[in-house]
Amino acid sequence: MIPRLTSDSPRLVLIAGSFLFVVLIMVAATAMEALSLNRYDAPGSESVQAREVLAEAFGTGSPNIAMLVRPASGSVDDPRAASAGAALTEALASQPGIGDAWSYWSAGAPETLAAEDGSSALILAWAPGDADHVRGEVLPLLQTELVDSSTDPAIEVTLGGSDEIFRVVAAQARTDFLRAELIILPVVVALLWLVFRRLRLALVTTAVGLFSVAGTLAILRLVSLFTDVSTFASNIALVMGIGLGVDYGLFMTFRFREELRSGSDAAAATRAAMRAAGRTIVFSGATVAASLAVLFVFPFPFLSSFAYAGIGVVLTAVFASTILLPAALRVLGRRALPRRERPLPAAGFWERLAAAVMRRPVIAGSLGLVVLLGLGAPALGAQFGSPDDRILPAGQSVRDMYDTIRADYRAEDADAVYVVAPGAAGEDVSDYAASLSRIEGVERVDSAAGAFVDGRRTGDAARGGPDRYQDADSTWLAVLPTSERLAAEPIGFVDDIRGEPAPFETLVGGYPAELADYRAGVGERLPLVAGLILLVTFIVLFLMTGSVIAPLKASVLNLLSLSVMFGVLVWGFQDGGLAWLLGFTPTGVIEPSIPLLMFCVAYGLSMDYEVFLLARIKEDFDRTGDPIGSVARGIGRSAPLVSAAAGILAVSFLVYTTSEVSFLQQLGVGMALAVLVDATVIRGVLVPAFMRLAGRANWWAPAPLRRLHRRIGWHESAGAAPPTSAFEPEPVR
Repeated sequence: MIPRLTSDSPRLVLIAGSFLFVVLIMVAATAMEALSLNRYDAPGSESVQAREVLAEAFGTGSPNIAMLVRPASGSVDDPRAASAGAALTEALASQPGIGDAWSYWSAGAPETLAAEDGSSALILAWAPGDADHVRGEVLPLLQTELVDSSTDPAIEVTLGGSDEIFRVVAAQARTDFLRAELIILPVVVALLWLVFRRLRLALVTTAVGLFSVAGTLAILRLVSLFTDVSTFASNIALVMGIGLGVDYGLFMTFRFREELRSGSDAAAATRAAMRAAGRTIVFSGATVAASLAVLFVFPFPFLSSFAYAGIGVVLTAVFASTILLPAALRVLGRRALPRRERPLPAAGFWERLAAAVMRRPVIAGSLGLVVLLGLGAPALGAQFGSPDDRILPAGQSVRDMYDTIRADYRAEDADAVYVVAPGAAGEDVSDYAASLSRIEGVERVDSAAGAFVDGRRTGDAARGGPDRYQDADSTWLAVLPTSERLAAEPIGFVDDIRGEPAPFETLVGGYPAELADYRAGVGERLPLVAGLILLVTFIVLFLMTGSVIAPLKASVLNLLSLSVMFGVLVWGFQDGGLAWLLGFTPTGVIEPSIPLLMFCVAYGLSMDYEVFLLARIKEDFDRTGDPIGSVARGIGRSAPLVSAAAGILAVSFLVYTTSEVSFLQQLGVGMALAVLVDATVIRGVLVPAFMRLAGRANWWAPAPLRRLHRRIGWHESAGAAPPTSAFEPEPVR
């Protein structure tokens, strides 16, 4: 019914689609205001429980706001600087939204709150509330009231803290994404013009991507009415919306052109393209959506938001490319063809390459494997860790602030680990505090029994007397790590504290523990996520091909392709191999959420190309029964399109390397490399080599599954007859 409506009433479909596009834009315009900011929290974890007890019982918590104070002259102990610092501490404590504040100039403050040379000192504060409240309301007010409006000539103030870091990151990422999109759009139009040699087609196909972006943002706006959606989901909408929309637009347009060239009129070509390419696009979309939907397994709003965005992109891109684009192609008719057709060779480059590979599949496949395994080898040295200010470039005020802290401070009090003991009030904590202070890398332990260093009590605890560390029901201790231990092994440090025997039940929290729990929550679900992705994509490809071998082969080859992406991430970003080119600061670790997201997106996009290629090969095999020649012919017909789509998508991703946020640079380099390797080495060498060796087994399935596929499987309709192939199979060598 839909193909008939689109081919017979294309202008009506376009008018309705244009109206829908306008509505989506109006809804999408309000999306950014409704999206939320997120922290690296693991709901229900030990660190979150510790944070809740600290807030409720003691009115304090891990400091998420900091101010670096530099005296205009002299040291932080000079009377003018000390007076100004103390006044600023009191002013900060009295600001709306601040629950607790202390500084180097507070009574009983530790020396670690000042630089070792006395050139600067820190004010720390805890602001309760979610990230939206702190970053959207509290921090801007502090910047205006206490930093920008400061008139005290004795000091210079810089605002920082974990929430300030990620507030700046989010703002910079938003700016970089918008700038990238302004670059990407004309580049995509130009590349599509080169591919189609028709400006109208280039503009129409780009419009599919824009429809997907607007539609996805509108969907995110609706989802935000029921649950929190991260602002970074909008970035996924921008990245994938253009890319996937253009991909699917290319698939549909190429098929429409084929039908026209075979002699069909515009209406018949539209219906045939919608039946054939449309089904392939639906399968592809289902695969990509399934790959991203597994992110719902993680109980983190940050990752769930990516799933909402990815599924929204697929739904809108599939809709626009299978309904609105065919209507536009129907109106264009034969004007969708190039003005001057170039004669097609009997066998193009990709078909000739596939034929050559299949003449010597073992040799060619082995060489391809060596290349991929060599590029992916650095992934074995991956080290995962927490993000910090160094995801921003030097020159950002908050980044420069923490460069100063790393260089001049012996320890950073904001990174203290808090050990909370609900129900342990009145217990003698001196032995336990002493044992904690003997852990390697502990600078100091503050408790109700005093401060402890290397197993010895050194005096009263920082920030007040015993009453600060205990109430009628509970007690808590602050364990301050040295900068060296925290930089080298933050997760191990938290594990050592949790492993230290305690005389009562404890909850370990603080910023390092929260990051450790987040990482553990991600890590423990990774096998489940990988298994779900493989299972779901296997089911989708089985429904399309009726084979159990083809889906398994696709999964193995896609994993090989992704290993290259991870290898370059480790070499280029963790180890700094690309730092000289992209201008970021390597930290020796990779934040685990970004590779996880890239895995899901890249796996889905790889399957996107696999679906299109297998559809063409299977179509030829069903028509001819030739298990060898169908591979070369199918690759010859699909590879030019896959290469064009991958090239445009890679260029789109590479634009994000211009970002000043290293997360986005990782996304740009990794995704561009993944699609290029997938479209060249995988599809051009390993696929034909494997399929030549497998022969008819490519389409094998057990008898019960064959019967199941006959009942519920989908099949791409036969289209125009393929061009005569120059390929003749030879014995395997």
